[in-house]
Amino acid sequence: MLKTFEYAQLNPIELQELTTRNTDPSHAIQDTVLDIIQEVRQNGDKALISYAQQFDKVELEKLYLDANDIDALASTINREQQRALEIAFQNIHKFHSSQVKRERVVETTIGVKCWREIRPIEKVGLYIPGGSAVLPSTLLMLGVPARIAGCKEIIVCSPPQKSGKINGFVAYCLKLLKIERIYLVGGAQAIAAMAFGSETIPKVDKIFGPGNQFVTKAKSIVQGMANVSIDMPAGPSEVLVIADETATPAYVAADLLAQAEHGADSQAVLVATSKDIIEAVNLELEKQLAILPRFELASKAIENSYAVLATDLNEALAFSNYYAPEHLILETDQWERLVRLILNAGSVFLGHLTPESAGDYASGTNHTLPTSGYARSYSGVSVDSFVKKITFQHISPEGLLNIGSTVEILAELEGLHAHKNAVTIRKEN
Repeated sequence: MLKTFEYAQLNPIELQELTTRNTDPSHAIQDTVLDIIQEVRQNGDKALISYAQQFDKVELEKLYLDANDIDALASTINREQQRALEIAFQNIHKFHSSQVKRERVVETTIGVKCWREIRPIEKVGLYIPGGSAVLPSTLLMLGVPARIAGCKEIIVCSPPQKSGKINGFVAYCLKLLKIERIYLVGGAQAIAAMAFGSETIPKVDKIFGPGNQFVTKAKSIVQGMANVSIDMPAGPSEVLVIADETATPAYVAADLLAQAEHGADSQAVLVATSKDIIEAVNLELEKQLAILPRFELASKAIENSYAVLATDLNEALAFSNYYAPEHLILETDQWERLVRLILNAGSVFLGHLTPESAGDYASGTNHTLPTSGYARSYSGVSVDSFVKKITFQHISPEGLLNIGSTVEILAELEGLHAHKNAVTIRKEN
């Protein structure tokens, strides 16, 4: 099952090769995405309808569903399913609401007051993946903080199903979020449409959402072309599980497979402190994999995954920090002492009873997270992702006297005499 590498035996080049994922060395993905972006820029809705037929095998009469369509689809799911989505919505809302904090005014010098105020990003685009799994949870993870932030316009794009519509679960989430339109566009073409706009789809200021390598590549390209920003590089999903002798192999295998069933390009990495643990997990993987409905996808992902043998938990954390996983699970009794050692991770799941799937759906934390090592420098989506923080300052007459000469001296030493004069002219009047 999982091929095993010994951490202590890996040289720096081997370590880098082992932890590099989702690369595009031949630029095949980039070239395809550039073609799609150019086609959408030139032909707008016509290109989007054509791509729906080509990629989604659907002939669309229109590129969106409105409030009546959404209501009808939402009514197709049962009350138990509705309630589960409501609980997830409430927990996500509760956690993210705690992130809204007003900052205090700071008087840096007597008479000089500085502060920051939050303003929402006005137009945001949310990409909800389709493909092998339609993810209503992602709509909640993006839509809830967008609503809390106060974004004026929320554009949602998701690939159409074979029916030319969306499923009832996504529709019910749209109702919870009070979003009355969804655009039936997927893949790189959806990113292009939100970046540049089309006859039907508005241009947005910032694009959010995970996706496959084509979606991720499109996000990285458009932010340099279209005066639009993105949340982060969030591509194929990944998990790293650290396990010692206190771990339950069945739990570990279940966590690895929960990630593997996302798709063939997902990655599930086990870092264990003994060969016995790896062997026990491999046996469990075979048993659990055999009965998974998404057996083929999960099998391919497991083939793309591996195990690392570490001498102890500290060495295991060292590998994890280098890998910088999207999801990190600590299957050990010693998780409390390890928390302070975690430097790079998107979201962390502590102890034996905290599966990643809890964070994926309903614990309250966000599941839109950096992948492919970007957890070294990016955070997951939060309310902060949907706002700007604008700095303000006010200087009183006393403050101008207190700080004026400092500004004049610094401006003069940089040779910027108009800067100096902007202060001097005020001091003299």
